[in-house]
Amino acid sequence: MSTAATTVTELHEMRRIDEFLVVERAYSDDASLPTVGIANIAAVVPGVEENKAKIERAARVFKDRGVNIAVFPEFCLSGYFWDDEPACWEYMETAVTERHLSWIDARLRPLLDDVFRVIVLNNITYGSGTRYRNTTFLVSEDAPDLLAPRYSYNKVFLPGIEKTYTESGRDDRLIITSKTGLKIGFTTCYDYLFNDLLREYAVIDEVDVLIEVASWRGVATRDYPGMNVRTDLYYGELWDNVMSASSATNQFWTVACNAVGRHGVSDAMFWGGSGIWAPSGLRLIQGSHYNEELLVVHNIDFAGGRRQEKDDFDYAFDFREVYRPMEDGRGYTRRLDLTDEALDDQAGD
Repeated sequence: MSTAATTVTELHEMRRIDEFLVVERAYSDDASLPTVGIANIAAVVPGVEENKAKIERAARVFKDRGVNIAVFPEFCLSGYFWDDEPACWEYMETAVTERHLSWIDARLRPLLDDVFRVIVLNNITYGSGTRYRNTTFLVSEDAPDLLAPRYSYNKVFLPGIEKTYTESGRDDRLIITSKTGLKIGFTTCYDYLFNDLLREYAVIDEVDVLIEVASWRGVATRDYPGMNVRTDLYYGELWDNVMSASSATNQFWTVACNAVGRHGVSDAMFWGGSGIWAPSGLRLIQGSHYNEELLVVHNIDFAGGRRQEKDDFDYAFDFREVYRPMEDGRGYTRRLDLTDEALDDQAGD
């Protein structure tokens, strides 16, 4: 898929292209394997036109570096919500994706070719009522109607302020199968914390790669004074930990693209830290938590890397072999009640 002809050693470098620091790595020398670009960038709020221009510039850099699939953060067109509802509603109405389809067709689609095949974007779209949906969609020659359900994913789990402005895409999973047979699933930000959703992707859908797009914040305090433990970057540290743990336990690749920088109105800090985690759980590359970067990883053997991990420990196989639903309709474990009342009942039996 990739046309990069340089070697692994030559591609371990950083350079500045346009306003972006570009971090470039190579997984292998096999140029037939896919090359992925991840935009660890900030959205201007308010600033739809500025965001469109930045996305286009980043996409051109990815194209020039031989990227096959480019991934952008959650709300990359609009930026994130804020508490002043009248002002936020008014601005978001100017940013809703349906108002910018002509820009996508005129400025992004022409960048696509036999090498640069897919651009993954996320933004608000019109919902069924007064609220929007949070939609991840594919700009691709194979997806002429980019907001059609077969090419788009609506965020399921909505935290905090997002419930004011968006509605949930319930029971929503999107699986795209590439021409080489690679199965790719999608989650958005908070979705990634819900293990049942990830297990469905891993065990039922058997995806090889999960693409996670996010506007994941960094700052939150957790304090345990009796244990002398405190952090003011709880959300950010959670991002780093959960990407590794979920990739390992589900044995799929995670390609995660998070917004970075501060919100232009609320001053909220987004954690960045976009990257790629292998099915082993090891972090192969990660972007800055504070600055914009474009990450390019050439020639990734997604299928081979996943197969190698499963040859050692096939967690899904072990799960199916050992755990079965119980007769009482519960999940995959027995319930052992050790309360005094339950023990008395058992003694009477």
